[in-house]
Amino acid sequence: MRLLLLFGAAVLATLCLLVPSAEATALTYKLHANENQCFYINNEKKSAKVAFYFAVQSGGSFDVDYKVTGPNEKVILDGSKERQGDFVFTANDIGEYSFCFSNDMSTFAEKMVDFEIAIENEAKAELPSKQGTSPEHLSSLEESLFKLSGQLSTIARNQKYFRTRENRNFSTVRSTESRIFNFSVIESLMMVTMSCLQVFVVRFFFQGARKGYV
Repeated sequence: MRLLLLFGAAVLATLCLLVPSAEATALTYKLHANENQCFYINNEKKSAKVAFYFAVQSGGSFDVDYKVTGPNEKVILDGSKERQGDFVFTANDIGEYSFCFSNDMSTFAEKMVDFEIAIENEAKAELPSKQGTSPEHLSSLEESLFKLSGQLSTIARNQKYFRTRENRNFSTVRSTESRIFNFSVIESLMMVTMSCLQVFVVRFFFQGARKGYV
């Protein structure tokens, strides 16, 4: 029984190598008005899968321009006034890839951009061949592991989506609260001004009437 448990643990550890590994970079960057900022990754393998995700968390209309270029200055992805994006493309060339964001459309508004760049390595490890273990059993374990990996990726994407929604809603509430406060201050100042003006007009009429009697 103990040997069986040790063998099962060894198989699971080996199966973990079957999950595509990834070199990921997740950052949050404040993009100032009229600013262009690029980030770079170096791909050392042909036909590698590159995942690119971004979302504007706050600022302005929650939109930004983006462009992804390859080593030969070939534009792979681009878009304007996008709030978020989730892409996967194949890096056919070895070299440096640039991921650029632009906030040229904004004169004053700053944008908080949350993004992630990942290079996935899909190389698979060989399963160990042990006596008493059928290939069908290993295949079922491999399939279950890949299903779990896909479900975890889906959960991670959903978490990013809900985080973005939460940040945008919070920014909208904060902006609305600021507008209500400013409107209340302006309304109070207008009421005080109108009250002073009314007092001045009434005093002016009474002073004019007194001068008429004199």
